[in-house]
Amino acid sequence: QVQLVESGGGVVPAGGSLRLSCTASGTIFSFNTMGWYRQAPGKQRELVAVISSVGFTTYGDSVKGRFSISRDNAKNTVYLQMNSLKPEDTAVYFCTLSEIKSDYWGQGTQVTVSS
Repeated sequence: QVQLVESGGGVVPAGGSLRLSCTASGTIFSFNTMGWYRQAPGKQRELVAVISSVGFTTYGDSVKGRFSISRDNAKNTVYLQMNSLKPEDTAVYFCTLSEIKSDYWGQGTQVTVSS
């Protein structure tokens, strides 16, 4: 079983920055993908960014050029640097870890961008 613990959410003015972190613990296979999805009220969960254990990244269209994902494999931790935040980035951000046969999700952390 894998547990994911997120941190770093909060309230920030438009144009500001935040950094989210997510650490995985438990039995983790070396080859996996970690990343972030988000869900705003009344909307579907959407991809923010994911990164494989060898460093391949994928970003959602709405965050390209503003957000950057990275990971520390030794610490089983993934980071999301969010810059130039907009009110429409307000959402609950969920950390995820995907292996060949299993997907795991964190509890989510609230990010609120004030206008």
